Amino acid sequence: MLIARSVALFAVAALFEIGGAWLVWQGVREHRGWIWIGAGVAALGVYGFVATLQPDADFGRILAAYGGVFVAGSIAWGMVADGYRPDRWDVTGALICLAGMAVIMYAPRDH
Repeated sequence: MLIARSVALFAVAALFEIGGAWLVWQGVREHRGWIWIGAGVAALGVYGFVATLQPDADFGRILAAYGGVFVAGSIAWGMVADGYRPDRWDVTGALICLAGMAVIMYAPRDH
């Protein structure tokens, strides 16, 4: 149950962080304006809060593991939002990052 909750929190965090960064990108690089930028900044703030809800209390572990989710999530976001088509190396790299995330977060530990 804790692993399912943790995975769900990582997914929600990715939605807000990647979505927030994308909104800022759209506001600045695509000249969509300050409303897009502001919405992106707000979403990034929500991401920071969602990360604190992880069951594990180690900040470094959470953020390090989240990096793998961010990599894979960014590729997926680009596919959906921008029509990006990853090549086999993008996919391989994302899978390696997700495997690293799983080891960091969910490997058995002697506590």
